[in-house]
Amino acid sequence: MNSEFGDHVRVALNGNVATVTLNRPPHNFVSVEFMRDLADAMMALDAEPAARAIVLQAEGKSFSAGADFASPNDRVASGMEGINDLYVEAVRLYSVATPIVAAVQGAAIGAGLGLALVADFRVAAPEARFSANFVKLGFHPGFGITLALPRIIGEQRAALMMLTGRRVKAEEALAWGLADEVVPADDLRAAAQRLAAEIAEAAPLAVVETRRTLRADLAQAIKARTDIEHVKQTVLRATDDFQEGVRSVAERRPGNFQGR
Repeated sequence: MNSEFGDHVRVALNGNVATVTLNRPPHNFVSVEFMRDLADAMMALDAEPAARAIVLQAEGKSFSAGADFASPNDRVASGMEGINDLYVEAVRLYSVATPIVAAVQGAAIGAGLGLALVADFRVAAPEARFSANFVKLGFHPGFGITLALPRIIGEQRAALMMLTGRRVKAEEALAWGLADEVVPADDLRAAAQRLAAEIAEAAPLAVVETRRTLRADLAQAIKARTDIEHVKQTVLRATDDFQEGVRSVAERRPGNFQGR
C-alpha cells in the first residue's frame, strides 16, 4: 500500500507498520484540508488489516508549527469557522484505532503540538521543541490540548506550558513524559519504526482492545473539550490583545498586551 491523500500526505505500508508522512515543508502548517487528508489516511489504515501500527513523521524543519497566523489567506488562522472545521478533524484523528508513534524532528507548536499529542508515543530528536504558545498570541489553547496535555504530563506541568507558552526542549520533554525517547536526528525515523514494529509484533486484537481501554472515551472527551476551547477562542479573537499577539509573533518580538 503506497498512496497519497491530497497534496501533502503520503502513506506507505511495509509489513505491519504503516508510515504516514506530512509533506508540507518547511513547517507543515495545519489547515482544514491538510488535517482532513491526514484523518482520511489514518482511517484508511484502520481499515487495512495488515497495518498494526503507524509512524507519523514529517518532512521539513518542523514537525508542525501549527496555524500560519502570519498568512492572511490561512483559513484556520483568519476565522473561527476554519478553527471549528479543524477541530472536527482533530476528533477524527483521536478516533483512529491503530496505535501511532510520532517522530518529532523539530518544532511541534500550537495545533502542531496538538497533532503530536494525538499519537500514543513521541520519539524526538534533540532539536525537537514542544510549545503550547497560545497565550503569546493572546489566544486560548485548542485542538483538545487542554485535555490531552495534562493527561500525558500532569496538570502542573501542563499548566506551566500553557500559561507561559514556553518551548520545552527534547530532554526536558523526555523527563516529563512528553517524549518517550530522544535519539539523534539521523536515527529518528528508524527509532520510531523500531517502536512501531515492537507494537506490531504483539497480538493485534489484544493491542487494539488494550489501547481502547486505556484511551476509553478519549475522542468523545476531545469533542467536548474542543467545543469549550472554541467558545473561549471566539471571545479572545475579538480582543485587542489577540491582534497584538498576531503582530508580535509575525514580528518576532514580545507582545505588548493591555488586557483588552
